Amino acid sequence: MTMMMDDQNRSGLENPDFWNAIEQRDATFDGRFVYGVRTTGIYCRPSCPSKAAKRINVSFHQTPVSAEAAGFRPCKRCKPHEQSQAERRLSLIAKACQMIEEAEETPSLDQLASAIGMSRFHFHRIFKQVTGVTPKAYAAACRAGRVRGALARGEAVTGAIYEAGYNASSRFYEESMDRLGMKPSQFRDGGRDVEIRFAVGECSLGSILVAATDKGVCAIDLGDDPRVLVRALEDRFPKAALVGGDGEFEQLVATVVGYVQTPKGKLELPLDVQGTAFQQRVWEALRQIPAGTTASYADIANVIGQPKAVRAVARACASNKIAIAIPCHRVIRSDGNLSGYRWGVERKQALIDREVTA
Repeated sequence: MTMMMDDQNRSGLENPDFWNAIEQRDATFDGRFVYGVRTTGIYCRPSCPSKAAKRINVSFHQTPVSAEAAGFRPCKRCKPHEQSQAERRLSLIAKACQMIEEAEETPSLDQLASAIGMSRFHFHRIFKQVTGVTPKAYAAACRAGRVRGALARGEAVTGAIYEAGYNASSRFYEESMDRLGMKPSQFRDGGRDVEIRFAVGECSLGSILVAATDKGVCAIDLGDDPRVLVRALEDRFPKAALVGGDGEFEQLVATVVGYVQTPKGKLELPLDVQGTAFQQRVWEALRQIPAGTTASYADIANVIGQPKAVRAVARACASNKIAIAIPCHRVIRSDGNLSGYRWGVERKQALIDREVTA
């Protein structure tokens, strides 16, 4: 027993969710850890269908290598030292995503399926299961991202559209409002002719700026100086028509401030957010974390079906420009410590504490 506890302490894997994962044979935890059974000398992946061991005989290990170093041998049934079916699928879908991202012209569904050795139907189903979007939607998001980057660099609209892989400019213009929140030329020109309403309020965390287009809230920013917040909005859309909010809009700001002070339930607001398909899935997963609870970056990666994309999840959180409504403050490191926060770690801790006690 002492040896088992010493091993667990060295591995640092005292997460109570791990034992629950073993009891439930939860495949979403495969790849995050393996467990050894002292009475058999075998180690397994969490989803192993073998008869459950007693908790007292189980030790957790970060990798198959560390389990084998502790004297365990791999289970012949779940083969934890090999890629799981889920990991193989992730690897294949990652290859397909790379093909889409790097192709000058979007590959057809048949081309993608053939390249990774799946049938057309099976590939479409697995791709959506893993990424949360269809191959067509993923390709559209990639093309739009390339256009956003080119327009942000000041390149000509038509050239940016064709270089991004659109066969006809009309196809991009049809989706431009959803992809950019405005017309391409307006985006390139820093929001020219776009009206963005905004207002600045005060809360216990400092100044808070809320801005919105006709589609929804496009920014919630926190800071110490309201003038700095307004300048940041001006820098983001230097040619947009920034209009001070009227009474109705100021009521929206009051709603946000009220939620900061008393964070109960879910802050439901119409949002106008632009991002890659991956970022959108991460941000949507963040909106599902209940107030008063936290999740790790690894938890979010598992929720969106990409358990190895922990760093990419962290980058998506860092890219979020809508505080509170997209609650990236509820995401912490796996060891329970806070990580960075666009609006300051102190504010992150204050928001978490306030939600726990609300």
